[in-house]
Amino acid sequence: MAEPPSSAQAAPQRLIVGITGATGAVYGVRLLRHLRRLGGVRTHLVVSPAGWLSIRAETDLERRDVEALADELHPIGDVAASIASGSFATLGMVVAPCSMKTLAAVAHGLSDNLLSRAADVCLKERRRLVLLARETPLNLAHLRNMTLVTEMGGVVMPPLPALYLRPTSIEQMVDHTLGRVLEQFGLAHDLAPAWTGWPVPQGSQGA
Repeated sequence: MAEPPSSAQAAPQRLIVGITGATGAVYGVRLLRHLRRLGGVRTHLVVSPAGWLSIRAETDLERRDVEALADELHPIGDVAASIASGSFATLGMVVAPCSMKTLAAVAHGLSDNLLSRAADVCLKERRRLVLLARETPLNLAHLRNMTLVTEMGGVVMPPLPALYLRPTSIEQMVDHTLGRVLEQFGLAHDLAPAWTGWPVPQGSQGA
């Protein structure tokens, strides 16, 4: 008799996406769009109250438009949601963008709402947690919180543009970062070319 598949084999591909009130709502919104277009991953979205304000201020989208991009939407106060439990298998979580308030909550294990609780679950279950921390300049509290999250296994990934690719639009700069985010979860994408090095001029190689 064949053995039943392991829980790891049977687990569907799920990714939690959090959006907080830091500037850069476009990162979370475009991530949801790309994941829907690329397929193969079900998205679970949780947005903070300040995150909805940033979406309203920085995009032309209505709340219902953003909600429609996710496979499942979870209210931030619903601490009994599926993503609040380690038994709910996921690839991990991306917080895009991640405010310094949320960074601090994750760094100190506060779990004071569903967003920070879901992030805490990823850390305790040793799943990938990627925080697109958005603030400048950084004070010592910010830096120490980034260190704490990194020591716990999280990935602090400020959304910095790669200018060597000569981007010609904001979308290209955003998508390059999001491509790197997807790579953190082993997900294939077509958002930006991989760097293959500078072309070597003829005759410049050593003998």
